[in-house]
Amino acid sequence: MKRRDILVGAAMLGAPVVASAQPAWPTRSIRMIIPFPPGGTTDILARLIAPPLAAALGQQVVVENRSGGAGAAGIVETLRAPPDGHTICITISTLITAALLTRQPYHPVNDVTPILHLADVANILVVNKALPVTSVPELIAYARANPGRLAYGSAGIGTSQHFSAEIFQQAAGVTFVHVPYRGGGPALLDLIGGQVQLMFGNASSTLPFVRNDQLRGLAVTAATRQSYAPELPTIAEAAIPGYGVAEWYAVVGPAGIPAMAAERLNREILAIVGTPEARARLLDLGAEIVGGTPAEFGAFLRQDLVRMEALVRRANIRSE
Repeated sequence: MKRRDILVGAAMLGAPVVASAQPAWPTRSIRMIIPFPPGGTTDILARLIAPPLAAALGQQVVVENRSGGAGAAGIVETLRAPPDGHTICITISTLITAALLTRQPYHPVNDVTPILHLADVANILVVNKALPVTSVPELIAYARANPGRLAYGSAGIGTSQHFSAEIFQQAAGVTFVHVPYRGGGPALLDLIGGQVQLMFGNASSTLPFVRNDQLRGLAVTAATRQSYAPELPTIAEAAIPGYGVAEWYAVVGPAGIPAMAAERLNREILAIVGTPEARARLLDLGAEIVGGTPAEFGAFLRQDLVRMEALVRRANIRSE
């Protein structure tokens, strides 16, 4: 018998016919939550991705800034949403570190759907132009001669900027005053204004201020020199052998998002950042695309949780 005859016969007998097609997705607009204020790297990346993603999905993509708690507030807002693929978050390494250093109502691995390891971004050690130092050794010497008089800004407790500074202080034998902000943008503005004297600023948002001669760049926190700023040495080669810190950027959602939705988001966003125009823009921001599948990012998250737990214990990094 032909397949058509079988289906018609089944319908006549009242037997259900199971459709193999998956349910449509997305069916409404996508919320893209950014856990930091406008002006920071996550915000820049989101606004680069949102318009072409909306075109690819055929639905509006609404960028929503929810800052606070070193990114934890935006993450919590994301994880409280229905796990239907219509709420996602572009987050950073603080997904894990905020949970390790402060009490948060989520587990950084078990309560999320990993979608994409988007990019890695190093930090740049920058100082206010009025500070009389032009190199990492000079900064260390100045800090030792003026203990407790230098303040550094960060995007918040638990960010890679916070970790970069704490590890630097321990390795160099110096002491800075930590001034945490609600995001990297406000911290950079206060650094330019002289309210704080230095910052381990995210390369994506800090590099333009170095290029415009508003801040003085001393070194990058990555283990190797970066192609977007080859003139800047690494902290490791300048003064502290073995030093190396970078921040990862990723797309996540609440646990339980259908695999079909997570995989499509992964494909569409990778296609967007893989265009020559987007690659050039990301390179200007100091971001190196990572990519990979949702499963590969999930494995990375589990490994990074173990690594960061060990680092917090070893460096005795605590919430303030």
